[in-house]
Amino acid sequence: MLDKLVIANRGEIALRILRACKELGIKTVAVHSTADRDLKHVLLADESVCIGPARGTDSYLNIPRIISAAEITGAVAIHPGYGFLSENADFAEQVERSGFIFVGPKAETIRMMGDKVSAINAMKKAGVPCVPGSDGPLDDDEIKNKSFAKRIGYPVIIKASGGGGGRGMRVVRTEAELSEAIAMTRAEAKACFGNDMVYMEKYLENPRHIEVQVLADGQGNAIHLGERDCSMQRRHQKVVEEAPAPGITEEMRKYIGERCTRACIEIDYRGAGTFEFLYENGEFYFIEMNTRIQVEHPVTEMVTGVDLIKEQLRIAAGQPLSFSQSDIQVRGHAVECRINAEDPERFLPCPGKIERFHAPGGMGIRWESHIYTGYSVPPHYDSMIGKLIAFGENRDVAISRMRNALGEAIIDGIKTNIPLQQDIMADENFQHGGANIHYLEKKLGLQ
Repeated sequence: MLDKLVIANRGEIALRILRACKELGIKTVAVHSTADRDLKHVLLADESVCIGPARGTDSYLNIPRIISAAEITGAVAIHPGYGFLSENADFAEQVERSGFIFVGPKAETIRMMGDKVSAINAMKKAGVPCVPGSDGPLDDDEIKNKSFAKRIGYPVIIKASGGGGGRGMRVVRTEAELSEAIAMTRAEAKACFGNDMVYMEKYLENPRHIEVQVLADGQGNAIHLGERDCSMQRRHQKVVEEAPAPGITEEMRKYIGERCTRACIEIDYRGAGTFEFLYENGEFYFIEMNTRIQVEHPVTEMVTGVDLIKEQLRIAAGQPLSFSQSDIQVRGHAVECRINAEDPERFLPCPGKIERFHAPGGMGIRWESHIYTGYSVPPHYDSMIGKLIAFGENRDVAISRMRNALGEAIIDGIKTNIPLQQDIMADENFQHGGANIHYLEKKLGLQ
C-alpha cells in the first residue's frame, strides 16, 4: 500500500480522501491555499503545506507547488480529487515524471478522453453506442457541413472538442443558422479552451442523463458498478443524482455496463471512471468519459457497498481489483442532493461565516461535508459545501428519508439551496422518476 499521499484538492472531497487513507494506513499531506488553512482535512492531516494565495491559479492549479509539496514531505503519490487538476493530462504527466504516483489514469488516457472527438472515435471502436454525428472535426467547407447536418437530421448541436460544463455548444435547428453557429462555437472554444476544434452531433430533444461507474486496474481487469441518473440539472450542472436510474432494467444495465468495461480494457484504463450517456427512447448515446472520481460517487457506493476511493488507492498502489463483476450487486436505492452556499432563488453564491450548524442523521443518511460551526465559506471556489445522501430499500423510502434529512439540516449565517432541494423532493414528477435533463430548468422558469 502507498506510504504517504498528497491530497491535491480541498473541501468535502479532500476530507473524503483523507478518511479513506486513514482506513488504509496511508499518511496524508494536505496542501491548501491561504484561505483554506482552517479546512477540516487540513486540521486532520498528518502534515499540511500552504501552496499559495486564495486564487485557484496560484494554489490548487499551480502544478510546480503541488509537486514541490510532495517532494519536501516525502510523499509517494498525489490524489487530485475532482475539479482543479483532476483531468489535466499535463499534471498527471509531470507527477509521474517527477517520480510520484498519480492516483488516476495515465496521462495519454486523460488526453485522449479529454478530447471529445478522439473519445468518441475510441468508444465507437470499442462498440460503445454514440450519438450520430460528423465522426470528426468540422472544417470551413460549408457545403460539407450542411451535408453532415442533413444526413444527421435537424436539430443538431455544435460542440467544442475540448469543451465541458455546458460551455462551447450551440443548438442549430435550421440550415440557415448552421454556418454562423459553427463560427461562433469555434470562436468561443478558442477563447475558453485554447482549442477551436468543433464537431457536430444529433441534438436529442428530451434525453435523460445516465452515467455508468467503472473501475479498472490497468492489468486487464475492469468492472462496472451500475448506473446513476443525473438528469436534475440547472445550466448543465447536476443538482440531484440517484442510483440506480429509474426504469433501467437489469438487462439494460448489463448491456451498457459490458460495453463500458470492454472499452476500459481496450483503452488500457486505470482507476475510477465514469461513462456519461444521453438516454432517450430506450437507447444510450455516449457523450463523454470523466477520468476521475465523480461528485456523485456516494450513491453508487451506497447501493453496491464498494468504497470507490479506497479502490482508487489500491489500484494506484499496483494492486489488482478487489472485486470481480459477479461480486457486484445493486441493492436498494440512493439519492444525493448537492448542498450549495447560494441563494436558492437567484442562485448567486453566498459565502460567509456559518453561525450554527447541525448535520442531519437517521437511518440511511450520509452527510459528506467539510463545514462546521464557525467555519467561513470563502468566495474563491465552487459554492458546493456538502452532499446529503439518503439510502433506502427502494426509491420511495430513499426520497422520504431525504425529505426528513433536509428538514433536519441547520446551516445558519449563510443562504443555501436546501429550500430548492426540498422543492425537488416534493415534486410529483421527480417522485414518479424518469424526468429529462430539461425538466428542472423548465420548473424554475429558466427555459
